[in-house]
Amino acid sequence: QVQFVESGGGLVQAGGSLSLSCAASGSTFSIATIGWYRQAPGKQRELVAHISSGGSTNYADSVKGRFTISRDNAKNTVYLQMNSLKSEDTAVYYCHRVGFEGSPWGQGTQVIVSS
Repeated sequence: QVQFVESGGGLVQAGGSLSLSCAASGSTFSIATIGWYRQAPGKQRELVAHISSGGSTNYADSVKGRFTISRDNAKNTVYLQMNSLKSEDTAVYYCHRVGFEGSPWGQGTQVIVSS
């Protein structure tokens, strides 16, 4: 089972950038597809980007061209570079293994984008 600790959130002005990190533990990290999810107040959690064990990436339309997901299997870490941030990107961001959403989640990291 993979467990996650997210970091890097904060308060940023619209148009700015943030870089999130997700430190994972567990022997299966390197073979897992890992996703960054977000949950805005009053909304359901959504998957915004994911990366396969081989490095293939996929993005939600709302973040395509602005966010970049990457991973370093040697460090058991997944990153999310967020550029050109918008107020609608405000949310708590989580990372998790895609397809295993029933297993425990980390605390997440709060991102607030001020307009």
